[in-house]
Amino acid sequence: MKKSVLLVVVGLNLVLFGCNPTSSNRQYLDKSLPKTTPRTFAPTVVNTDSIEINTVFNFSFTEMFFTRIINKKFTIYHSELIEGNWTAPQPIQMFKNQEKESVAIDPTITQDGNTMYFLGISPEDHLKKSKPDIYRTQKVDGKWQLATKVGYPISTPEYAESYPVVVADGSLYFTSDRPGGLGKRDIYRAQYLGDGQFASPVNIGSAVNSEKSERSTYVSPDESFLITANTYSDQKGFAVSFKKKGKWQRPVSFDLGEPINEGWIYFCPYMTPDNKYFFFSKRLSSPPKSGWRGVIKGEVSWVASSEIFKLNVK
Repeated sequence: MKKSVLLVVVGLNLVLFGCNPTSSNRQYLDKSLPKTTPRTFAPTVVNTDSIEINTVFNFSFTEMFFTRIINKKFTIYHSELIEGNWTAPQPIQMFKNQEKESVAIDPTITQDGNTMYFLGISPEDHLKKSKPDIYRTQKVDGKWQLATKVGYPISTPEYAESYPVVVADGSLYFTSDRPGGLGKRDIYRAQYLGDGQFASPVNIGSAVNSEKSERSTYVSPDESFLITANTYSDQKGFAVSFKKKGKWQRPVSFDLGEPINEGWIYFCPYMTPDNKYFFFSKRLSSPPKSGWRGVIKGEVSWVASSEIFKLNVK
């Protein structure tokens, strides 16, 4: 009798262990780690029958964020790692009237995990057909608070600000179509001054910005490299620029590990804080040039980042 009980206990322990990924995998939520061929990230959890894009983690790998689009509302969801298990993704309320059409997308998290910047359009601004601005929310007592717009000189009433990326010292990179740029939309950097304030944004220069419209961009926390949508050659996808002697180099396109699907738009580049995995999003619209108005599918993929860093020639 005792032997039977022991066998049952051992069998139960094996089942429980088999249902949980190892600690090295658990921090990414998805236990099926990709190699040099991209995989869909966290099927049924992040990628579902809805439209999902732009997955990011905090620096301690204890919170994961992504955007889900339902009924024309762009909402940031998050999952937390609690006692070794990831919680089911839940929406974060950024605006008072969460039921109205609004936009909360492209989150970026400070290194302490307590401040998030994102591209936002409040319900009120959405009714006015206003352009996107940069918003900020803070985590207080474990809960993300209602967001507020980051004021001038980051957000402006007449121009579009998008794709914020916060780096190690709290400074912000973002794109804008404000006057004085080199193209239709350029990438800027705003030095963080403390107490939620920023210096005037500075164009990061002609090596990266061009006469074309620069789009979604990721910048590493130490500002040693950036990844942006490839507008530098005929090849679609992404390009990487490494900083040499304090200057950004012209971005070079890289192989994603899969053929580029011409019918999809590739955007939202992101590197995990440990630099091991590259995330990107894809969007399919119908008809093809209908943009977000006609989006019918959005999904998040990830791939090992080793091929990207091979391009960092000294």
